[in-house]
Formats: sequence, structure tokens, C-alpha cells
Amino acid sequence: MMCKLCVKSAVQSSPPTSPSRRVAIGMMGAISLLGMSAAARAAQSQPPPKPDNTLSPDQAIKRLMEGNERYRSDKTRSRSFTSTRAALAAGQNPYAAILSCADSRVSPELCFDEERGDLFVTRVAGNYVTSDILASLEYGVAVLNTPLIMVLGHTSCGAISATVSALEKQAEFPGHIQAIITALMPAVRAAAAKTQTQTQTRTLIQTSTIENIKQNVQRLQKATPILSTAVQGGKVKVVGGLYDLETGRVELIA
Repeated sequence: MMCKLCVKSAVQSSPPTSPSRRVAIGMMGAISLLGMSAAARAAQSQPPPKPDNTLSPDQAIKRLMEGNERYRSDKTRSRSFTSTRAALAAGQNPYAAILSCADSRVSPELCFDEERGDLFVTRVAGNYVTSDILASLEYGVAVLNTPLIMVLGHTSCGAISATVSALEKQAEFPGHIQAIITALMPAVRAAAAKTQTQTQTRTLIQTSTIENIKQNVQRLQKATPILSTAVQGGKVKVVGGLYDLETGRVELIA
């Protein structure tokens, strides 16, 4: 629905607009987006597709961590995809949004022992906020009423390792890979500064991984106009998690 509305708006808009008008139109679009979920709720008398996903932010965190414990202990639940197919065809109400690294060894649905319709997952190498990622997470909060966002990093992250190499050895990378290095460099520089002034047992890669998670948690918490408003109002929490490739454990770190 949102895509059709966007296309219709683009076709009907008059070219070209002044900067002030573009700002006004952008603000109106944000207000419209915020109102979409309320309109959908008012028009819908039936329960959400997955009623068990209607949770508070703290309940959502608890459910994620309980699912990770089942995953770690190899006690994951059996799944019946046919039982929820009809309900999910009509809509979705995921209880958590995950900003994860694109690493093939990290699968949010598996490591939290969840199934289709439970998690709203965005992924990019290095698990950092881009404009498209931010827009997707805003949609999850404003339209799907998702109460929790987790920035999920992991140990032995190749994107972080490459950025550390760029800092320490001036390594350069081909194509658009360098754009990832540029985006992650602030976190690596901050971590490197801390290791020079503090006694730490973590390597620079480990410290940088955690710093990157924390910086992106803060970026989402302050992202205007949608996420910051939702966070300040207690509607949404943004947290960080570190997935250990060796143990499968997710540690809350921010």
C-alpha cells in the first residue's frame, strides 16, 4: 500500500519544488506515515495476524533473549509454516526489528528461535545505519507498531576487521566496499582511542565491534522525526546485542 501511495504522490506532484516546499512536503509525508498505523487500526476490527506479538518493549527484549537461550541449548521449537500462512498473507505485526550484519553465519530468525512474521529484519555488512535501513526501521515502528529495535553485531566481523586494517595498515578495498569502510571508521577510530588510554583485554576488533553497535544504537535513538519521538514516548526501545559465533549467545551491550 505504501508503495502505491508513494507512486501516486510522485505522479501528482508538480515539478520542480523550492527547497522550502520540499521541506514542507517532507514533513507532511512524515506526519502521514505516522498516521497510517492509527488509520489501519481503526479500520481493522479483527485481531492482529499474530496476537502473541503484541508486546511492550521490555517484553520483547525478554522474548528475544529466551529464544536465544533455546537456540544455544539446542531446544528450539518445532514450526508449522502452514498454520500461520493465511494470517500472515493478510498482514504482519513483528514484535522486534533487527539491524543485523549481512554475515551468512548470523541469522536473526534462527538465533532467536523465531519464525515468519516475528522479526522485521534489515541487514548490511557491518550492521550500521544507512538511509534505506533507517527508512525501513521507521516503517516498522510507525506502521507495523514494532516496539523494539536491536542493533545486532557479532564476533569476528569481516567488515570491522577490514576497517581496522584500513586504519592500521592503510588498506584499500575495491568497488563499493570502500563505502562500508568509510561508514565504520568513526567507530574504529573511537575504539582505537580508548585502547590507547585504558587497560582492556579485548582486541581492537572486538572493541570496535562493540563501539559500532553502541554508536548505531545512539544514532537510531536520536533519529528524527519518527524514532526519536517513539523512544522519548516510551513506545519503542533501541538496544544493542553482540552475537558470539562460537557459542551462539547474544549479549545485551547497549
